[in-house]
Amino acid sequence: MKTLSKSVSVAPMMDCTDRHDRFFLRLISKNVKLYTEMIATKSAIYGDRKKILSYSPEEKPLVLQVGGSDKKELSEVAKIAEDMGYDEININLGCPSKKVQKNKFGACLMKEPELVSECINEMINACKIPVTAKTRIGFDDTEDFNYLNNFILKLKEAGCKTFIIHARKAILKGLTPKQNLNIPKLNYDMVYSIKKANPDIEIIINGGISKIDEIKNHFKFCNGVMIGRAIYQNPYFLVDIEREIFSVKNNPTREEVAKELLKYLEKEVKLGTKVNHIMRHTVGLYHGQVGSKNWKRYLSDNMMARDSDFQKAKHIMTIIQNNEKVNQSIA
Repeated sequence: MKTLSKSVSVAPMMDCTDRHDRFFLRLISKNVKLYTEMIATKSAIYGDRKKILSYSPEEKPLVLQVGGSDKKELSEVAKIAEDMGYDEININLGCPSKKVQKNKFGACLMKEPELVSECINEMINACKIPVTAKTRIGFDDTEDFNYLNNFILKLKEAGCKTFIIHARKAILKGLTPKQNLNIPKLNYDMVYSIKKANPDIEIIINGGISKIDEIKNHFKFCNGVMIGRAIYQNPYFLVDIEREIFSVKNNPTREEVAKELLKYLEKEVKLGTKVNHIMRHTVGLYHGQVGSKNWKRYLSDNMMARDSDFQKAKHIMTIIQNNEKVNQSIA
């Protein structure tokens, strides 16, 4: 079967894909698409917009993911995203947390296709950047091709042309968000069937993807893949993706990544950013390497120090820049 495309993105992950993590990931990969954490509409509209929505130009291409169900608020955030230079806005229809359900957004909206359709239509009319949707294959006792296909078609009628589908259903009661990432069984075939039935729609598959061979196989059936935990836990996996998927030969070493991050760290610390707010995202940089456990332990013991002066940060980065020091100096 012919490969459809080579789109790879890093999933929006709460408490993970903030602006510091995205800058760090972009140092490793220039070709993957990055997403913000899910931002509630009210936070985007009424909160500290600079703090909540700002980003570094280096992070682009960048997608703002939003959570909400008020069409007027969603349309306002879509316009804000466009004005701030985001490349795309994505509506979250897959988060199963109780807090999110209470505020009426996330996976519970799969029960209300008419409402979601109206929201997407308002967003599309409010901006010129693409409006996309991230959803699950179902919810609770509903894991049915016809239901999902009709849901997708309804949103397509509203103007949505791209769907990221997490190949697990969401259990809205009885499971935590973390359990919802593991307990519901993966059903890749459901996503493949949706793409086969809708060849004119862009379908990105998400869920449990952690190997290059898996990515290549999904490309046979879908327009792209989205990867979450596998990249956060092992960010240097992005180099394998750059090399094997995008045919990039000259990829940065871990030490080169660290050297560039040091420049960013120096700038941010001078602006008042705490060291751990940046360094916590680097825990997995040496994943699978000799000395990685020592590096993780060193970070755990040192990056939460109360002082945030640059010399402390520089000492930490000196360690990470040399894997020999990871082995010798930290042990």
